[in-house]
Amino acid sequence: MSYLFTSESVSEGHPDKISDQISDAVLDAMLAQDPDSRVACETLVTTGLAVVAGEITTNAYVEIPDVVREKIKQIGYNSDSYQFDAESCGVTVALHSQSADIAQGVNEGEGEDKGQGAGDQGMMFGYATTETPEYMPMALAFSHRLVKELANIRKNELELMPYLRPDSKAQVTIEYDENNQPTRVHTVVISTQHDDFDEESKMLAKIKSDMISILIPRAIPAKLLDENTVYHINPTGKFVIGGPHGDAGLTGRKIIVDTYGGKGAHGGGAFSGKDASKVDRSAAYATRHIAKNLVAAGVADEVLVQVAYAIGVSHPVSLNINTYGTAKVELDDIEIANRVSEIFDMRPKSIVERLGLKKPIFSPTAAYGHMGRDAYEAEVDLFYVEIQEDESQRVETRKKVRQKVEFFTWEKLDYVDKVKEAFSL
Repeated sequence: MSYLFTSESVSEGHPDKISDQISDAVLDAMLAQDPDSRVACETLVTTGLAVVAGEITTNAYVEIPDVVREKIKQIGYNSDSYQFDAESCGVTVALHSQSADIAQGVNEGEGEDKGQGAGDQGMMFGYATTETPEYMPMALAFSHRLVKELANIRKNELELMPYLRPDSKAQVTIEYDENNQPTRVHTVVISTQHDDFDEESKMLAKIKSDMISILIPRAIPAKLLDENTVYHINPTGKFVIGGPHGDAGLTGRKIIVDTYGGKGAHGGGAFSGKDASKVDRSAAYATRHIAKNLVAAGVADEVLVQVAYAIGVSHPVSLNINTYGTAKVELDDIEIANRVSEIFDMRPKSIVERLGLKKPIFSPTAAYGHMGRDAYEAEVDLFYVEIQEDESQRVETRKKVRQKVEFFTWEKLDYVDKVKEAFSL
């Protein structure tokens, strides 16, 4: 019997996503100078104001207000008419150092076995499926594509939709058959902020026409759309007031958008603004890496990986695999989990080293999903202090270097061969 499943995404101009992007921009600015920075940065945005708070221990010096304003400008809030503008909004900073009680359990101990303890207790999940080329659930993949393409049009092809403003949301419902295979797009919901350019009925008609004729064909394959697909475009009416002026935003309030759109499971921990010593982030990336490589290697068509930690302890307290009955190997899920534990070292220090998580690579993750993205390399600015001293003086000079780093390393299929070997595939 067929059934429906729905996921949503929000654009980079959504107030919660603005907060996520600011928090990760602060994190990256710290890591660019001090890769051992400990950062737990939370951001609140509202009308004309951004508040940055949390715990940071670092040797870096960063002008936080400059980082905040630059990120807001990049997103597209650069007009007083939005009631939230990069140049004029207030920026309040309330940061202090990490608790010594937490640090003593997280700092790397002596000896290879102890290593770096987990930054907190909790469980993290990674998921992968064959539904889409990016090994992501179809409803979420399409939702991400819609809001990402809206931002692309707003920034690069504004002549197509000159009324677009930064805030938007999308939601896609997929119809599945009795064999759990996606068959068609049942419903598409899009709400986009816009200029007040005409009387309401004419504005809504124009926006709906553009969404159906221009946007949706760029994001969703035509073969999955039919005459029965339902479209809800700005269903509440005009959407002129948006962004932080329309609704306050907070870091970590879009954790389902960030991960798998409600498919699989979620441990509850947010990602943005946290350095990789926080397993909420690093272990969630590591479990996605495992799940994606298992599916790509042909172990199963659908995989959910759970890992759990105790604060200050390096080895996970558990690792669980669920293949939802789609396994293609003659092993049960417990046996699959045992082999996975032999392939992937899940101690926090090993995860950080394997995925390169001490580099300033996190800002791009803070909009359009942390998972299902293409791994790539790009140059970034890194800073270090050169010290020259003699008997009379010590001079410290801040130096900048351009270095190529890898982004979205947890999306790489670099363990497929190892998985195939371990499972005799």
